[in-house]
Amino acid sequence: MAPPPSVVLDGNSLSISQVVEFSRNAQKSAAIAPTAIDLLAESRSIVDRAVERGETMYGINTGFGKLANVRIDPGSLGTLQTNLIRSHAAGVGDPLPTEIVRAMMLLRANVLVRPTSGVRPALAEALVAMLNAGIVPIVPEQGSVGASGDLAPLSHLALSLMGEGTVRDPAGALRPAAVALADAGLSPFRFGPKEGLAFINGTQAQTAILALLVHDAEVLWRTAVAAAAMTLEALRGTPTPLDSRIHGARPHRGQLATAALMRRLLDGSEIRESHRENDPRVQDAYSLRCTPQVLGAVRDGVSFARQVVEVELNSSTDNPLVFPDGDILSGGNFHGQPVAQALDVLAIALTTLQALAERRVERLVNPDLSQGLPAFLTTDPGLRSGFMMVQITAASLVAESRTLCYPASIGSIPTDANQEDFVPMGMAAAFKAKRILVNGARVVAAELMCGAQGLDFLAPLRPAEGVGRLHRSVRTGAHGVATLGEDRPLGVDLERLTAGVLAGTFDPGE
Repeated sequence: MAPPPSVVLDGNSLSISQVVEFSRNAQKSAAIAPTAIDLLAESRSIVDRAVERGETMYGINTGFGKLANVRIDPGSLGTLQTNLIRSHAAGVGDPLPTEIVRAMMLLRANVLVRPTSGVRPALAEALVAMLNAGIVPIVPEQGSVGASGDLAPLSHLALSLMGEGTVRDPAGALRPAAVALADAGLSPFRFGPKEGLAFINGTQAQTAILALLVHDAEVLWRTAVAAAAMTLEALRGTPTPLDSRIHGARPHRGQLATAALMRRLLDGSEIRESHRENDPRVQDAYSLRCTPQVLGAVRDGVSFARQVVEVELNSSTDNPLVFPDGDILSGGNFHGQPVAQALDVLAIALTTLQALAERRVERLVNPDLSQGLPAFLTTDPGLRSGFMMVQITAASLVAESRTLCYPASIGSIPTDANQEDFVPMGMAAAFKAKRILVNGARVVAAELMCGAQGLDFLAPLRPAEGVGRLHRSVRTGAHGVATLGEDRPLGVDLERLTAGVLAGTFDPGE
């Protein structure tokens, strides 16, 4: 017997965790809830009856965008939809990664099964069948302004469903779509009235990226908090600013969560006890003392992005929408401004995260700031350069991320003969946020590398149990790196640790 589907789509309950698990595991399968099929069939009957009555309905029997005032002959309504898909498959650039395309397909199927879409159940079923067959369309990453939805990326999906364009087969080989479908026992789909427009009107490209980024950003935030705790130990800082009374007096959720996680990680530290008395310092620098406030704000920014994507995953974003009372209404739910804005907020938050981490890296390697640690964390500074370049690399990544923080969602350029005169540039926001997240993972990896080296110099004093577990994970396993003795190329170590950060190896949980 075949295993049960990993995800059952009903248009109402898809979660971020399901999207992440499904998109990153080709063995996962999807199915459509029978109740959703029944409701969709009823919705489609409303569209069919309206077509039979000859009512004028945008995109069903009219042209699109600026051409909405052109009425289409009843005998050409199927051709209208096919022409729409072919003409809008105008994306350019490198193909989107497989995990993003799989997420797009899953999200698009989930929206199509909502009864507001008015498509035949066969369309949603055909998309799910292609997904379950392991066929991944080649979707160029550039060409969407995110206004009438992600028209170009979704058109490339639809093109493959029609048996046109290029796909990757289950083995990852590039194949003509028609050949891959035939090999899987599937037939090209023929779009009927409304169906092409319903397929490509939507935010599923930018939302797919946002869903994956939110998950990864939450992992990165927890790892960054853990790295900060390790640095506090290595620099023999004070945990007093983590006192719950301080944060209860300013109870931002992210701030409370950050302080609580740091307290847990720093509980039971021998290093702390070694400098509790007679320490001449009154306060630590902001990059240590204000970590809960800064990383707390980061967490709140990520939480905002999560709230947006949780709504968007199960929302009707096509046009026009079909309602049970028989009305077919044209509106603008395809506009990607909410998603684009959330991506921009995420980009700013993740740049803040890495900028703070870089400042702590500087304190670890700088002998004027490192509270007795050797210069650049090496036993023979001068002859050896140690971690000098690690801080420089981190600084370069933060600088790049800052240049990417200019919000794309305010950068409208009117399109479609000024019919679409305010657009959100959601995919541009997505690409920037994705780059910033990876930069952030590399900077946090740099802090983990330097913090672990700092702890090595404090032995035999033992760090707190939580920090000790983190230190051991940095030193062992597939993503671990050895203590630095003789100088060696550290780019390899940084990339190994970065892979671990992105994989959640160093995630302490919340």
